[in-house]
Amino acid sequence: MAGLDLPTFRQGVRVDRPPECPPRRCLVLIRHGQSQANANGLFTGLLDSPLTDRGRQEASAAGRRLREEGLCFDAAFTSTLIRAIETSRLALDALGQADLMPTQDAALDERDYGDLSGLDKQTAYRRFGAEQVEEWRRSYAGQPPDGESLRDTVARIVPFYLRRIQPAAMRGPTLVVGHGNALRALMMVLEDLAPKEIESVEIATGSIRIYEFGQDTTIAYCRIID
Repeated sequence: MAGLDLPTFRQGVRVDRPPECPPRRCLVLIRHGQSQANANGLFTGLLDSPLTDRGRQEASAAGRRLREEGLCFDAAFTSTLIRAIETSRLALDALGQADLMPTQDAALDERDYGDLSGLDKQTAYRRFGAEQVEEWRRSYAGQPPDGESLRDTVARIVPFYLRRIQPAAMRGPTLVVGHGNALRALMMVLEDLAPKEIESVEIATGSIRIYEFGQDTTIAYCRIID
């Protein structure tokens, strides 16, 4: 897949719009705030690790940033894992939409790291070799023992995106609170990224990506708020 040309993309900078032209077909992605496993440097995957104090602050800060953007969501989606659920609740509370209940679905769960789950990098390096671990971690097709590759994650998430998320976003502003690899999988579709391009993409905890759609579901506008 070729990279998508997004001429209006500006990282971390607000692009003002006339008040009569608010975002309509809009999708916002937020990575969950820092979890206990993140803080401890562990491969997390499907481990159900709660947020740290810093993670809760990141989640609330994301909601406040979205409020500054003037966003109000018609629909929201998140995974079944506590760090994403807690982030969605804190962000929506800070946004002033505490009454919006996100749809939770396992299709949005983080990539399963299999035998790497719960290990820190140094332990994983000793057990499997540093080069092998990094290949599993960053490559598109690399699959740790009893786990998923990013390709597997894409195959799991994209049908849910096409069936539930994209139609919601075409109707009105839609929020997805997810995980690093799960959001990388969505980015491949939204930004038309090739496997080699996605390997170098990092998504910070609590960071925000805003996409606006054209009438034909193509991306008209994209920007990142860290």
